[in-house]
Amino acid sequence: MRPLPIPETGTPDHRSATRFLCWLAIRVRGSLAVGVLYGVVWMVAQALMPAAIGRAVDAGLTARDADALLTWGLVLLALGLVQAVAGVLRHRCAVFNWLASAYRTIQITVDQANRLGAALPRRVAAGEVVSIGTADIGHIGNAIDVVPRAVGAVVAIVVVTVILLDASVPLGLVVVVGVPVLTAVVGLLIRPLHRQQEAYRDSEGKLTTRAGDIVSGLRVLRGVGGEPVLSTRYRTESQALRADGVRVARVESLLEAAQILLPGMFVVLVTWLGARFALRGEISVGQLVAFYGYTAFLVTPLRTLTETIDKFTKGHVAARRVVRLLGMDHDLADPARPVPLPDGPGELVDPDSQVVLRPGRFTALAAVAPQDAAEIADRLGRYADSTDPVTLHGVPLRDAALSTVRARILVVDNDARLFTGPLAAELDPHDRGDRSAVQAALVAASATDIVDALPDGLDSTVAERGREFSGGQQQRLRLARALVADPEVLVLVEPTSAVDAHTEARIAAHLAAARAGRTTLVCTTSPLLLGRADHVIFVADGRMVAEGSHTELLDAEPRYAATVSREEN
Repeated sequence: MRPLPIPETGTPDHRSATRFLCWLAIRVRGSLAVGVLYGVVWMVAQALMPAAIGRAVDAGLTARDADALLTWGLVLLALGLVQAVAGVLRHRCAVFNWLASAYRTIQITVDQANRLGAALPRRVAAGEVVSIGTADIGHIGNAIDVVPRAVGAVVAIVVVTVILLDASVPLGLVVVVGVPVLTAVVGLLIRPLHRQQEAYRDSEGKLTTRAGDIVSGLRVLRGVGGEPVLSTRYRTESQALRADGVRVARVESLLEAAQILLPGMFVVLVTWLGARFALRGEISVGQLVAFYGYTAFLVTPLRTLTETIDKFTKGHVAARRVVRLLGMDHDLADPARPVPLPDGPGELVDPDSQVVLRPGRFTALAAVAPQDAAEIADRLGRYADSTDPVTLHGVPLRDAALSTVRARILVVDNDARLFTGPLAAELDPHDRGDRSAVQAALVAASATDIVDALPDGLDSTVAERGREFSGGQQQRLRLARALVADPEVLVLVEPTSAVDAHTEARIAAHLAAARAGRTTLVCTTSPLLLGRADHVIFVADGRMVAEGSHTELLDAEPRYAATVSREEN
């Protein structure tokens, strides 16, 4: 079995849910074809067992021929061994097909989320993405997994029908007509199940989003007294989800009952007809036993077919969610013909604000309005475009591939998150495994005390969103992660807004040295950081109005002095 996840997922076909499922099936076509082969052998071996039993009865017991009885007994044993081996191998292929399809779906979903970047929260709720990675991948995997069994079931039904037609045309016709009728009756339940599953899936995604919002804003809600209101709303939506789940379960229970009742009635009908034919001497006792075995066996392929319809329906619903996510475009599209950015450090220029970042310098930007600094940072990292494009080395960033811009320029703001996993891996985004670089970054970010307090140090596991850390601790760990990444251009937006003055002073003392020789911009109004900068830019009304050292601007620009001394809102 090949290792998972797969290094290269390929380009998914997201024109429709059906095309996406077919694309997944093509990705595992080798394993799927082998699984179909084993599925056919597995089912046909079972289908031939009643024939072997019938021949043993007629040729062995009825004719009292011990050799014939032994021969057909050995045939039955061989069929049983073939069925057992083929069943195990088919299941092995099915597990791989399920895992490969599920992992591939997760990988392309994560890749799309990374491509959308900051646009993702504006396009789709967090609960929708979470549901794709938890519930939907299971349904998609089931839709691929069931294919070998479905093909085997169809072939087995054909084999049984041919055998019955050869022995008794009326019984064969009963099977030929009865199987499609049973499948059609079960199919009538699929459409309402489809609709109920769609409604349930929508409610589940909304409720997951609501829960995430409540958890992330719990402290604020408690502070403003909004917790009871949100709790009541969550309770109402939870009950609505429960009602949707009950409706889905009602249709699924009808489907399960139909899968037992209808094939059972079919077995009774064929057995009754076979007994009448045996009494009239139209078929032998062995054939009657075989006919009963056929009808009992047909329950399995018939249930497999109804299960296939059910899993295809659920897989289609899940694939539609994935296709909708894959069909979303980034706010900032890649150019048709990306222009390469020159190697090495260069000037990063924002014409809108007239901000110029000189290569290799530690620059600070103080803005009268904090949102102006955030907007400039977004343009410098090409998270937003403007009429006059930002340039690096004189090349407009919008003419370069977005992946290239992201590799060269890193923007870190306070909306960044810590993810679940070992802290060492969380602080090492490029997986370099350089513990010394991580330790140096922790020193520069004044975060060594955080790691020292953990039971396993850097090997400790970070909880979801780093909830075990305070706001200031998370901010320092994010800063350390940015320093370990060591980008050519680093833009930090208010990196010390949540820490105390003593910690801020330590960060200010180490940050410039940690970024020596690299282009760095810190958007801040902290005098501690401004005083350490090689160059300070002052922005008012979205444009640069003065530049120089911190001391020079304090003497020459009253508005700057008011801004950094917190005298101006």
